[in-house]
Amino acid sequence: MDKKLAKELNQQINEEISSAYMYQAMAAWLENKNYAGFTGWMKVQAKEEQAHADKFYNFLLDRGEKIEFLAIAKPENDFSSVQEIFEKTLKHEKYITGRINLLADFAEKAKDNPTRVMLQWFITEQVEEEKNPAVLLEKLKMIKEGTGGFFYLDKEAGKRGK
Repeated sequence: MDKKLAKELNQQINEEISSAYMYQAMAAWLENKNYAGFTGWMKVQAKEEQAHADKFYNFLLDRGEKIEFLAIAKPENDFSSVQEIFEKTLKHEKYITGRINLLADFAEKAKDNPTRVMLQWFITEQVEEEKNPAVLLEKLKMIKEGTGGFFYLDKEAGKRGK
């Protein structure tokens, strides 16, 4: 495997684990506010990100590459609102989409078909990863925290993964 591509795939393991850590921090903030549904949504998101890291990890091992674990930054853990959390979630998922597209470009340049095929799953997955928080964010913009609509949306968000 091209060394630059292998390095970037290792970096993506870090990005995915960092994402899981970030979503777990968001879940903790939400849980402290007693928003059980939004908490559940974020915990599902954190587990998905860990599963994404595992896909990259296993792919690199299957290709005979060395896994290199990098430091993980402390995530933000204080927020002003649920809406802010979902704004940051959407922004972060757009960043991850950019990373996946960069990896796809590296794989294309290196003529690494196995990596290109593996990355197609992530390219498709990122459409959903951006859509889910975007939908919740738009609904949050229409309602005020503490209202009946807000608590209904909290309950609906908790149905994710069930």
